[in-house]
Amino acid sequence: MPLVNPVPLLLEPDQLETLLGTDDLVVLDLRSRDAHEAGHVPGAVSANYADFVRARPPAMGLLPTLDTLSDVLGRLGVKPGRLVITYDDEGGGRGARVIWTLHALGHDHCALLNGGFQAWSREGHRLETGPSMPITVRYDAKLDNPGVVATKEYILSQLGSDDLALVDTRSRAEFEGSDVRALRGGHIPTAVNLNWTDAMDRKRNFRMLPDETLWAKLHALGVEPGKEVVVYCHTHHRSAHTYLMLTHLGFQRVRGYAGAWSEWGNDPKLPIEP
Repeated sequence: MPLVNPVPLLLEPDQLETLLGTDDLVVLDLRSRDAHEAGHVPGAVSANYADFVRARPPAMGLLPTLDTLSDVLGRLGVKPGRLVITYDDEGGGRGARVIWTLHALGHDHCALLNGGFQAWSREGHRLETGPSMPITVRYDAKLDNPGVVATKEYILSQLGSDDLALVDTRSRAEFEGSDVRALRGGHIPTAVNLNWTDAMDRKRNFRMLPDETLWAKLHALGVEPGKEVVVYCHTHHRSAHTYLMLTHLGFQRVRGYAGAWSEWGNDPKLPIEP
């Protein structure tokens, strides 16, 4: 049976239920392998989140090499044209990081399961147990959409521009510099703080908050859709969730800074604000 195309970037469990068993669908479970084998979305394959980040100390969350991504995605059964649905059990950060990675490769036919495993399992959807056996395919990864990727050089070149909105998605304590997790504490100059968890609705199994609530939070911070938005955290894990949220809301120019604070905060040559 063919896939319904397109699908929303945030996919509800009921919507995913109707897609199960269709051709060219890949569901990636970003939880631990043990959790996956104990119960997962039927047909989902277990994916290792560590395969989607590259450490080059002090930067600990960089985009992997294209060769690595080709190998990882091919082993998971992902190939161009296939719909990829991701989920995790921590509010969507890991799943969103994979979505951002796919977007950077120009693979836009993908979505995040809204609410992740909590929403799926707590709302009565069927589970499958045991290991998954993906069929290896060929994937030739190319950086076909570099417009979703920010580097420290790019941010430096845009600092002070009225067209730029920097969104720091770490905790308030990290943003203000009282919780120091790098050589220096603080944030990139002009950044505003939106803790990634403030976009989650804990009463609805960690789904994204309603759009109108998210818009109100963004308006209060001066983050408007006409601007280019760069999001970051410490390793572009938390900020990937915010990238997905902004893209879901229709922002056209959103970049994720994968070097993030682990790179910026450890480079004494780069400017910071306390």
